[in-house]
Amino acid sequence: MASQTQGIQQLLVAEKRAAEKVSAARKRKLKRMKQARDEANYEINAYRQERERQFREFEARHLGTKGDIAQKIDNQTEERLKQMAVDVTNNRKKVINELISWYAT
Repeated sequence: MASQTQGIQQLLVAEKRAAEKVSAARKRKLKRMKQARDEANYEINAYRQERERQFREFEARHLGTKGDIAQKIDNQTEERLKQMAVDVTNNRKKVINELISWYAT
C-alpha cells in the first residue's frame, strides 16, 4: 500500500511539473507571437511611410504642388478673361449692328 501511495505521489508531482512546463511554453509562445506582431506592425508602418513618401515625390514631379496647380489655374483664368475682353472689344460694333438690323426689320 505504501508503494502505491508513493507511486501516486510521484505521478502527482510529475503531473504538476508537466503542467508548469506547458504553462511556461504557452507563455513563451504568447510572448513570441506578440513580438512577431510588433515587428510586423513596425515593418508595415515603415513600408507605408516609404510608399507615401514615394507617392508625394511622384505627385510633386508630375502634377506639381497644390500651390503650383492653383497658380496655374489663376493664370489660365486671367488669360481667358483677357481674351474675352479682346473679343468683346473686337466684336462689339458687329453685334450692335446685327441687333439694330434685327430690330429694324
